[in-house]
Amino acid sequence: MPKLIFDIETIGEDFDFLDEDTKKSLTRWLKREAYSEEDYQAKMIEVKNGLGFSPLTGEIVALGVLDVDSDKGVVYYQAPGEKAEEIEKDGIKYKLTTEKEMLEKFWQGADKYTEFISFNGRTFDVPYMFIRSMVHGLRPSKDLMSNRYVNSQKCHSLHIDLMDQLSFYGAMQRRGNLHLYCRALGIKSPKAEGITGDDVSKLYKNKEYKKIAEYNSWDLRATRELYLKWNKCLNNIK
Repeated sequence: MPKLIFDIETIGEDFDFLDEDTKKSLTRWLKREAYSEEDYQAKMIEVKNGLGFSPLTGEIVALGVLDVDSDKGVVYYQAPGEKAEEIEKDGIKYKLTTEKEMLEKFWQGADKYTEFISFNGRTFDVPYMFIRSMVHGLRPSKDLMSNRYVNSQKCHSLHIDLMDQLSFYGAMQRRGNLHLYCRALGIKSPKAEGITGDDVSKLYKNKEYKKIAEYNSWDLRATRELYLKWNKCLNNIK
């Protein structure tokens, strides 16, 4: 069964350039929940820094895919103002595209696969990709949200979210992030090079687009190694 790892990186809009109605919609709860002026200002910073977590106030700046069997893949990434040159490093091709183009290419390529693997993709990546696809008038070629439980999913678009599998669908009291699972299982963490998902917006503002693309590739490789360990040790226990 052809298997594909996927992962996205996102950024938010500039809060100061949003229209007033949108600002009110995003902040109307602040005064009600803040217990002091300092708390209000801290929560306001959280709102501004968190716009990239929603497809309604953010966009995808990198979308990576990795074939599990061949360990080769592609990272599509945005780099406004740069020339569209393609490079390849360690089996990963880096291609400069727009958000619409990367989503088009993902859904086109998805037709070749029947199994999709992510980490936290069910609660973040896939809903984000669905909404951003709709923004661009695109129709997803695979239903990667059909059912949370793998045994009940459609066989032609199986989505294994390792966050679900390794937390046993939320049964674990404390769910780990990708870094913690990598640390425990001896896998090189995407954070090993000193970059985290929180740095993406800053890197984008500084026009360090290729660093974002490389960080995305580290996520892909770590997720693949995690999947292989899960598949060997925990998948289909009888």
